[in-house]
Amino acid sequence: MIIASNVSKKFGKLKALDNVSVTCNKGECIALIGPNGSGKTTLIKVILGMVICDSGFITFNGKNILHDWLYRTNIGYMPQIGRYPDNMTIGQVLEMMKDIRKNENIGLDEELIILFGLNELMHKRMRTLSGGTRQKVSAALAFLFNAEVLILDEPTAGLDPVSAEILKDKILAEKKKGKLILVTSHILSELDDLVTQVIYMQDGSIRFHKSIELLRTDTGQEKLSKAIAAVMLQR
Repeated sequence: MIIASNVSKKFGKLKALDNVSVTCNKGECIALIGPNGSGKTTLIKVILGMVICDSGFITFNGKNILHDWLYRTNIGYMPQIGRYPDNMTIGQVLEMMKDIRKNENIGLDEELIILFGLNELMHKRMRTLSGGTRQKVSAALAFLFNAEVLILDEPTAGLDPVSAEILKDKILAEKKKGKLILVTSHILSELDDLVTQVIYMQDGSIRFHKSIELLRTDTGQEKLSKAIAAVMLQR
């Protein structure tokens, strides 16, 4: 579904991505993890078309994304920090996005709006919201258009425990529908029950890409955090 082929990107002297090749298929929930500055966010932005790679290319459903920008209508994106017009209400932000993506308004998925109680906060202006409520708005927008690919950057950051569980249950439900989900998180314990594969990045390169079952078998560790630590200690 999404294939990166020999993707490289430099910002000045910094090599953010170094000849990255990876394949991500439908029905997988893939953890994209690594230390700060490892290239995770740059890879996500290249996939989204927000950053143009210096060499290599990305294909989405077999088409080079440079020649088919409409592929982005098939992606729901939740940024780590959502930025919205301060004077707009939650309701206005949701309606604005529906208007921008009006061709995708058939079969909207408003489940998270209800589960997070955002339907009762539609009059609240964005500037008045807590970080956690902004995160709920970002999550609701990512799932709203029922996209076949979901890219979630630190999705539970700032969420209270109940809301975090609601979001994780939603991710699992979408994975069961056969969607591709890419998720980044520094809280690896939250990924144990979610992911089917792990991509570990460091210094702009992919150090390994394994199924969670193979990773656990290779390391003898059930918890993702301990399995990652065991792999890195072997190198």
